[in-house]
Amino acid sequence: MEIATGVHAVPLKGAIGHLIDDDGLTLIDAGLPGSAAKLIAYIAEQGRSMDELVRIVCTHGHPDHIGGVRELAGDRVDVLLHPADAAALEVTVKEALRRPSRSKVFAITARKPKATIPMTDGDILPILGGLEVIHTPGHTAGSVCLYAARDRLLFVGDALEVRRGVVGFASPLFSDDIASARNSVERLAGRDVALIIFAHSPPWSDDPNGVLAGLAAQARRKNRAQRANST
Repeated sequence: MEIATGVHAVPLKGAIGHLIDDDGLTLIDAGLPGSAAKLIAYIAEQGRSMDELVRIVCTHGHPDHIGGVRELAGDRVDVLLHPADAAALEVTVKEALRRPSRSKVFAITARKPKATIPMTDGDILPILGGLEVIHTPGHTAGSVCLYAARDRLLFVGDALEVRRGVVGFASPLFSDDIASARNSVERLAGRDVALIIFAHSPPWSDDPNGVLAGLAAQARRKNRAQRANST
């Protein structure tokens, strides 16, 4: 389904992948293993070929966002991931058992990419008139959002989610550091956004700037309350 010019939402296993048709094909998030058939079928419906897939951009390193990478990328497609999450994926089973954490469990259960190219805060990907990488740690240490200023699109991965029809912060259940995740929203509130694009929900177009500003203000209030309680 085309949700913006040249941007298609493709339901993969475990997540929504976003296929961008601009100077070749770019996929944002790759779903769980077994997602290849769904993407191949969708691309064929558009009269295109998987040979046109240039890069896969992973908003973070959870299994439902990187699990499908190996079967989709092969050896010729660039796979972009923030270095903090690439490093987190290198944890061993022994390390995870010795000092267990949510992030380590996700890491040892993920089907890891063979290799990744680091993308860091401020990088501009050459699609959609320039797609800015915004580091938004909290859901994972290397979570990123992606902002296309030309078309006012904001891809948030799991940095935000929709619950009961309301846009909220990342899930506390699945996040490494929910306080950092809340604080990261302030980095998004300064952008002019027409559409917020999620990895597990339909896109949001109802006053997205107001939504982001409201979440940023909520994060500031929580921080003030925590500081007051600690004194």
